[in-house]
Amino acid sequence: MNDEVLLEATNVRKWFGGVRAVDGCSVQVRAGHVTGLIGPNGAGKSTMVSLLAGSLKPDSGTITLLGKDVTTAPTWKRARRGLIRTFQVSRELGHMTVLDNLMVTVTPQPGETLFSAFFRGREWHRQELQMLERAYMLLERFGLAKMADEYASTLSGGQKRLLELARAVMPEPKILLLDEPVAGVNPSLVRDLAGHIERLRDEGMTIVMVEHELAIVERLCDPIIVMAQGTVLDQGTMASLRENEAVVSAYLAG
Repeated sequence: MNDEVLLEATNVRKWFGGVRAVDGCSVQVRAGHVTGLIGPNGAGKSTMVSLLAGSLKPDSGTITLLGKDVTTAPTWKRARRGLIRTFQVSRELGHMTVLDNLMVTVTPQPGETLFSAFFRGREWHRQELQMLERAYMLLERFGLAKMADEYASTLSGGQKRLLELARAVMPEPKILLLDEPVAGVNPSLVRDLAGHIERLRDEGMTIVMVEHELAIVERLCDPIIVMAQGTVLDQGTMASLRENEAVVSAYLAG
């Protein structure tokens, strides 16, 4: 773990009318860490994730990804640079199979240009086989191999969460943004999902995670950033945050 800063937001602000959803926040995401983002409802956590991912543009401040200013870059450009996100509500492609949900995440696709299709057919076929091998490996890893040919819409809520995580990992991202990855999942599957995220961390994946389940946050995250009313209150380990009266009052007391 080299502690290099891969993603950074500096003095970022986002207003919606008169509401300061994010008000001068600065966040650093270091390589190989799971950075937790916690706080009460309305604290600005999901807005911050959307700003980092590019689905929202800040009113002021800067965002850098792998040393490059991406403040105004769209989501797809950040994804091409290795920043992939998930959502509070799973967004599977229900009309496609579980396997195809993984296959479509890799861009650029081999053979997607006429030149490649006509003149690089052998290489296209080889790349397609490599993608299939990786997709099946991930489906096996996330316990979805038996459902590979089923429509994604037929999966249970917990299985859709697993599919979304597998789909996010498929393109081999440099940074994963997970927005409440265990929300609405039964307790037994929460443990499974936490285990998968823990293994990704142990393999060196850099992750930013918004989560309300504090036991999961304490287990997986270091550092933990606490937001309230659009600002950063403090950051550190859960043990150190419990010593901050402002943090306890705003969030941890309940």
